[in-house]
Amino acid sequence: MKLNETFFYTIREDVKDEETVSGNLLVRSGMVKKTSAGIYMLMPLGLRVLNKIEEIIRDEMNLSGALELKMPSLILEDIYINSGRREAFGSSMFALKDRALKNYVLGPTHEELFLEAAKMKIQSYKDMPFNLYQFQTKYRDEARPRYGLIRTREFTMKDAYSFDRDLEGLDVSYQKMYDAYKNSFDRLNIDYRIVTADTGVMGGLLSEEFQAITEIGEDTIVLCDKCNYSSNLEVAEVVTSKIEKEKSKELQIIETKGVESIEEIVNFLNIDIKKTVKTLVYNIDGKIVFALIRGDRELNITKLGKLFKAINIEMATEEELKQVVDADFGSLGPIGINTTIIIDNEVKYMSNFVVGANKTGYHYINANLTSFKYDIAGDIINIQENDICPVCAGRIYFKKGIEIGNTFKLGTKYSESLNLKYLDQNNILKPVVMGSYGIGPARCMSAIVEQNNDEFGIVWPKQIAPYMCAIVIININDNNQLQLGNKVYEMLQSNNIEVILDDRDERPGIKFKDIDLIGIPYRIVIGKKSNDNIVEFKERKSSESKEILVAEILNYLK
Repeated sequence: MKLNETFFYTIREDVKDEETVSGNLLVRSGMVKKTSAGIYMLMPLGLRVLNKIEEIIRDEMNLSGALELKMPSLILEDIYINSGRREAFGSSMFALKDRALKNYVLGPTHEELFLEAAKMKIQSYKDMPFNLYQFQTKYRDEARPRYGLIRTREFTMKDAYSFDRDLEGLDVSYQKMYDAYKNSFDRLNIDYRIVTADTGVMGGLLSEEFQAITEIGEDTIVLCDKCNYSSNLEVAEVVTSKIEKEKSKELQIIETKGVESIEEIVNFLNIDIKKTVKTLVYNIDGKIVFALIRGDRELNITKLGKLFKAINIEMATEEELKQVVDADFGSLGPIGINTTIIIDNEVKYMSNFVVGANKTGYHYINANLTSFKYDIAGDIINIQENDICPVCAGRIYFKKGIEIGNTFKLGTKYSESLNLKYLDQNNILKPVVMGSYGIGPARCMSAIVEQNNDEFGIVWPKQIAPYMCAIVIININDNNQLQLGNKVYEMLQSNNIEVILDDRDERPGIKFKDIDLIGIPYRIVIGKKSNDNIVEFKERKSSESKEILVAEILNYLK
């Protein structure tokens, strides 16, 4: 590509409406352009990078034995209604009508259509296993699109689905995808962790996430300082320290007017926060539930929902609370209350603790488990840094991550609801066992930029850089420099090396800054020593350059 005769631009200043390093650099380098919230153009350089990322993923998928197809984005709404997922997607699904007033949606995901495709093949146990995948655009009306390409309303997803006759077969198919994903992210030079995750709306038997490590990540990754334990915060198990109980003291009610938060209670009573229990109130499928956790802990909504097998869970309103007790939220507790009570496992081992008295402006001191009745005890809190590892005696620490891929053992959830069945060896009809696997190529692109940049711009790994080498002609009005630059350009092209020739009539400093900004791995400068066939060679990652003969260029690049 010769820059003087093609579409090329960069932006000198930081972009105001991009809150991440990757978003800012991708826009400034002319890789992408935002058209509206959560929607981006992929410009020529950015498309080259994304295509290379997709080709690496495609290569690994093909090596695993999966077959590529392509589903439509415009889908009849009835398909999601029949699967029971239209209501679950709600307003996040883009909906429209055709000229016959039939209801359509822009596909946010394609499980239903993959099952329709599989039905064309599957009749008996002999028709499996197989794996189908696609690269297709998804549409989700995100409430808060942000972080550049990380959370958008329109994005490409590589999604795949395996079809097996039993769980043993699923294990084999799952391992193939697991390995293909690891190989893909390794080839992309991404620093990532594989963590156990919540199955969420996908459901199924197992979910694992591939998380790219970066400070702007939306997910908290739980790691151990001694073993290989890794988990998403949503599902990380908390190991309860079994503290020896104290001798019970007399339960007393005290006035705490104007004191509502745990921090205020701690200061008011001059006690350790670990001697307090806070009561949180939730509406779980129409039932008011009091959840009790230690004062210094945070409730884990995912764990709470799983214990109740909840469909809908949200904080109770003041009106809903009034149906149970006439007290403010800051004075709530379990004593004398007539509603469902769940306590965290840690609370089981606490003694003489402080709780609300269900009377505004009052609390109990010296409360114990004998002071009230509870319905359920379980792990309903977030793990914290320095907690004990659930696997070994190590200590927990956190990192932030961007989810770039996920794998699910779906089991028979979708095949049963959408009637995908087969006849086994005994002529008995059984549901197909499925796996689901997804990668976000654009998220990979953003994660790579987050992990590979410096004060000058992007530092692309060689295998996905838009071009491998850039030739910069210092003075295009010098005929010798211009001729040598074109000669080197043609030589590299003939050796299948992707190359940019910066033959613009710009100052050298501007050219150098642009080439650094867009992250080209190697730079060749044609300058005053062109008469001697000497050029300046520099790696993007290095601060130093060296003079070499034109005849040595190919050896340096190869």
